[in-house]
Amino acid sequence: MMKTVYKSLLLCFAALATTAGNASEVLTLTWKDLVPEDQQEMIQQASVQFVSDHSGEAPEQNKIGSFQTDLAGKTVRIPGFVIPLEGDNEKTTQFLLVPYYGACIHVPPPPINQIVFVEVPEGTANQGLWDVVYVTGTLSIEDKSTDIADSGYVLQDIKVEQYEDQ
Repeated sequence: MMKTVYKSLLLCFAALATTAGNASEVLTLTWKDLVPEDQQEMIQQASVQFVSDHSGEAPEQNKIGSFQTDLAGKTVRIPGFVIPLEGDNEKTTQFLLVPYYGACIHVPPPPINQIVFVEVPEGTANQGLWDVVYVTGTLSIEDKSTDIADSGYVLQDIKVEQYEDQ
């Protein structure tokens, strides 16, 4: 009887250890991973349309597309460019993470499922607009509106590090 109880306890601890290990797993994403598979072509076409529109008027941000709800609550790592929103000369406390250089500044903002709002209360070292960084954190789906663009994803509990091609 004691052996059975002991084995059951060991199995429970092993299951808990496996579950705890999975909770801290970091998923490395690409920007395509943030878009449901059936909408990826539509998002690509919208991006091309924005880049090729030279009418002289600043087009509004495209609000099409939905989100990968299965990523909500997961710890993810994604590369991108930083568009600072708040901070000082040394640190940035809020920024938008975008998939390509100049998004939201030199060209129209990408669709909302291609922008991640990041808040770092303690601040992170300022990045150059041309520097690619990896941002790791807990992803949620949440509407955030800023003066520059709207975002549908939010990263919290983040870490910012320089991008290194792997």
